[in-house]
Amino acid sequence: MTFDAIVVGSGMSGGWAAKELAEKGLKTLVIERGGHLEHGADYTDSLSPWELENYGLVKEAEAAEHYGIQSQCYAFSTATKHLWVKDSEHPYTTPEGRPFMWIRGYHLGGRSIMWARQSYRLSDMDFQSNARDGHGSDWPVRYEDMAPWYDHVEQFAGISGSREGLPQLPDGQFLPPMDLTGAEKDFKQKLEAAYPTRRLIIGRCAHLTEAKPHHEELGRIACQYRSLCERGCSYGSYFSSLSATLPAAQRTGNLTIVTDSIVHSVIYDPKTGKASGVRVIDAKTKQGRTYEGKVVFLCASAIPTAQIMLNSKSEAFPNGIANRSDAVGRYLMDHLSGMGASGTYPGFEQNYHSGRRPNGFYIPRYRNVTEPTEGLLRGYGFQGGVMRDNWRRGLGQAGVGPEFKASLRKPGPWRIHLSGFGEMLPRPDNRVTLHPTRTDKWGMPIVHIDVSLGDNERRMVEQVGADAKEMLERAGATGVSVRKHYGGAGLGIHEMGTAHMGKDPTKSVLNKYNQAHDVPNLFITDGACMASGGCQNPSLSYMAMSARGAHYAVQFLREGVI
Repeated sequence: MTFDAIVVGSGMSGGWAAKELAEKGLKTLVIERGGHLEHGADYTDSLSPWELENYGLVKEAEAAEHYGIQSQCYAFSTATKHLWVKDSEHPYTTPEGRPFMWIRGYHLGGRSIMWARQSYRLSDMDFQSNARDGHGSDWPVRYEDMAPWYDHVEQFAGISGSREGLPQLPDGQFLPPMDLTGAEKDFKQKLEAAYPTRRLIIGRCAHLTEAKPHHEELGRIACQYRSLCERGCSYGSYFSSLSATLPAAQRTGNLTIVTDSIVHSVIYDPKTGKASGVRVIDAKTKQGRTYEGKVVFLCASAIPTAQIMLNSKSEAFPNGIANRSDAVGRYLMDHLSGMGASGTYPGFEQNYHSGRRPNGFYIPRYRNVTEPTEGLLRGYGFQGGVMRDNWRRGLGQAGVGPEFKASLRKPGPWRIHLSGFGEMLPRPDNRVTLHPTRTDKWGMPIVHIDVSLGDNERRMVEQVGADAKEMLERAGATGVSVRKHYGGAGLGIHEMGTAHMGKDPTKSVLNKYNQAHDVPNLFITDGACMASGGCQNPSLSYMAMSARGAHYAVQFLREGVI
């Protein structure tokens, strides 16, 4: 079958590419390797805690056998198990002593169903970072190129937040912000008094604090403050491709979706110098087929996109399509995560927070912004919250009987936590390759992921822990404990960089339009395209890149350039 556009992947990036291409009149095919997921019907957000199998806990033996990696994600439970891959069925390899925790969900909508919804713009500082310190390729775009596309995706998706005027964290088109708790406001006051160069703001998140008419047209309503988001939201209150972009694409009449279809490779036509389509393996029957298209968007996420490209070998591209630079698979980045500090926050014994806010506060990057830091490149931000313990604290306590139950009926203390997210430098030796001998059950080479932390990352991990501890103690928190980094990568769930943008075709894969230097009708707009990662959650940037890339793809098609 022949289409105007083929989009590989149906998650954050694929949904946006599909919406923009279909709305501009292109007959668009979305290919999803996982199964169909029905918005609402296949979610578990209606179940009460006592209705969950084992109260949400997956049996240890089952988790160890099938979900050794996925079970390390905070959102993994019996309520969400169906949204995560079985590690036992989707193997990959890593070098000894260099763990990479690859968190995945293969189904329609991808990880846009389970994401943490924090939505921040990159700043001009981020787009200039590689050129400034010499690590990685200089971005071929700057903030002024991306700003209107950030506007575009924020208005459609619905991002709540506050305008702060911070150069390192540009303001956007925000819905009303959520509220800080009283204890958080107290911590903010103490923090900013002790550190005039640091700020605490409410998180910017993809939740409808106020539904606009264009949201309601798609059946989306305002957030209900249930904080069950990782199970899927039947109200469509948070942004996902199933609640927003794919329905918008479907109402054009230009969208076709196929699921259970694993893209094996991109087909290259040496006569035209373009991609002519994709090869697909049926996930259930293992039979092969092809789809033809005038333009191909790879939006499978950073590692699968690299896998597809490396597997797309031809006489013209013996080491993978559009890989003249040998940069495909290289420069893999994640955000440093898992480190920080927690403690008990004093006072406010007569208060309790209202509802279950699906958001926290954010302390934007200050290192090498308002606080020059010798011996450390780039920087990090903190996400956190101050909430009062409820009866769930008993899950980790030993005890039975009436007295134990009675003790849990009273609120516990206020607890504060800070979690750091730090920037990894782009390094060519952090990479994805195809395993030379091992294949998956569909006959495709599995990936080998080789990522290590450099000296700058190790220094950053230590500094994050020290900063978190100091900030909590200066605010009066007691019993402060520091969380150590796990020593690997992947648990930030922000894979980036494996087909990065750059100005030099001999050193990068994509140009300033997210278009492959070597194959003009091949576009890549997922995390693979990122030349650097900043320290902000990257999904909003993927959305903006996808909308922008689709805009130019349509323009180039109409002009006959591709």
